[in-house]
Amino acid sequence: MAKDNMSFLVCCANGAGSSLMMKMTMEKVLKKLNLKPAKIHHCALSEGKSAAVQFDVVFCAQNFVNMFKDAEKKGTIVIGLRNIMSMQEMEDKMKEHGII
Repeated sequence: MAKDNMSFLVCCANGAGSSLMMKMTMEKVLKKLNLKPAKIHHCALSEGKSAAVQFDVVFCAQNFVNMFKDAEKKGTIVIGLRNIMSMQEMEDKMKEHGII
């Protein structure tokens, strides 16, 4: 999978606070790794569930991963996080899934 120009979606329950903080954490991780994403979008789960197939990778809280089974079947990588603010966990999960 291409390291640069990937599109990322980050979702939280309401699409306001948590997903915005997760997006900022993702931006820090990608900058640290010197990767340039095509797009990073944050939104509520309701929007994310239908939009997920348009992205290469979806990040959400671990308890929401099962909401993205359809996107996974179509090739989207879905990653659940225990601590959505952890740069280290995000980086580790990206390595586990072969993104970096």
